[in-house]
Amino acid sequence: MTRLAQTEGLTDIQREILSTVRDFVDKEILPVATELEHRDEYPTQIVEGLKELGVFGLMIPEEYGGLGESLLTYALTVEEIARGWMSVSGIINTHFIVAYMLKQHGTQEQKDYFLPKMAAGEIRGAFSMSEPALGSDVSAISSKGVRDGDDYVLNGQKMWLTNGGSSTLVAVLCRTDEGHPEGTAPHKSMTTFLVEKEAGFGEVRPGLTIPGKIDKMGYKGVDTTELIMDGLRIPADRVLGGQSGRGFYHMMDGVEVGRVNVAARGCGVAQRAFELGVSYAQQRHTFGKPIAQHQAIQFKLAEMATKVEAAHAMMVNAARKKDSGQRNDLEAGMAKYLASEYCKEVVEDAFRIHGGYGFSKEYEIERLYREAPMLLIGEGTAEIQKMIIGRRLLEEYRIQA
Repeated sequence: MTRLAQTEGLTDIQREILSTVRDFVDKEILPVATELEHRDEYPTQIVEGLKELGVFGLMIPEEYGGLGESLLTYALTVEEIARGWMSVSGIINTHFIVAYMLKQHGTQEQKDYFLPKMAAGEIRGAFSMSEPALGSDVSAISSKGVRDGDDYVLNGQKMWLTNGGSSTLVAVLCRTDEGHPEGTAPHKSMTTFLVEKEAGFGEVRPGLTIPGKIDKMGYKGVDTTELIMDGLRIPADRVLGGQSGRGFYHMMDGVEVGRVNVAARGCGVAQRAFELGVSYAQQRHTFGKPIAQHQAIQFKLAEMATKVEAAHAMMVNAARKKDSGQRNDLEAGMAKYLASEYCKEVVEDAFRIHGGYGFSKEYEIERLYREAPMLLIGEGTAEIQKMIIGRRLLEEYRIQA
C-alpha cells in the first residue's frame, strides 16, 4: 500500500483528474500554503491555476462549458486540495454549492446566464444562510425580502459568508411572506435570491455592504465576512427557480452537497496529518531509536490510519448515494460527523507525535491544528448531524403500532 484512502471503481477519467490535481497540490499548494496562511493572504495564484485546470467547472454540465463530472469526483478532488490547504477547498466549496443549486433548481434563463461563466471561473459563487443570532436554527431567519413591483427589496444581516469579498454571485436566503397565510410553517416562506455584486469590500452594489474579513483562529487566506442588506433591490427574475417560498428546500439540497464536501475536507486534512506524523516519527530519535519503533507511537499511527480509512469510506458512500439520485441526508450527516471528529483526533495525535515542535509555527502540523476545529461546526455542528441522523433512523426503523 503506497497511501491510504484509495477509492475502488473509478473510471480512467476520474483517475486522470485526481492525478492531475494531486500533482498540482504537491507542486503549487503545499510549498506555499503555510506561508500564505500565516499572512492570511488570499491564494490568487493557486486559484488561477485551478481555473486553468477546469476545477471551477468540475460538476457543471458539459453543455454549459463544464466537465460534467459527478459529486464523487468533486469530493475526491476536494479531498486532495484540502490535503494541501483546507482554505483553498473552502473557496471551491461555496462556488460549487451555488452552481449545484442553479443546475438543480434554476430557471433555464438562470442556467444559461450563470453556469457558463461559473464553469470558466469568471463568476465565483458564495451562499449565505446563517445570521448573527440564529446559529443552526434556520427557521429563525429574520432577513426579509418584500415584493415591490418587478423587484424585491431585501433587508437584513447575514453572517459567516465564505468568499464574501472575492465572490461575484451570492445565493442569499431570506424570508418572503407574500402568498403565505399567517401560521404557515417558517420553512415554507423562505426564498433564495441570486445576488450579483462586485468583488471586494465596502458597498459592492447599492444597498449591499461587505464590511471586511472576520479575523479567525484558522481557515485563513479565504475571506469570511458578514453581508449587510439595506434596501437592496433585486429583480424578481433573480429568485432561484422563479418561484418564492422554495428557498429552504434549495438550501438544504445544497447543504447536503456541502456536507459531503466538509467530510472530504476532513479526510484530506486527516490524510495530511497522518503523512506528517508518520514521517516525523521515523526521523525523531529518543532512547537510541526512531520514535516510530516505540509501541506507543505505533499504536497512535495504527489508530490514525484506521480513522483516515473509515472516514474516507463513509465520505465516498455519501457521494455515491447522492450521485445515484437517492436521498442521502443520512449518509451525508454520518460522513460529515465522523470525518470532522476523526480529523480533529488524527490531527491532535500527529501534533502529539511532534512533541514540542508541534507548537512551533515552523512545522506544518501547527497550521492543521488550528484548521481542524472549523470542520466541527461548518455545514452544521455535530449536534445538528446527530439530530438529522437520529430522525432518519427513526423513519427507517419505525415500529408498527
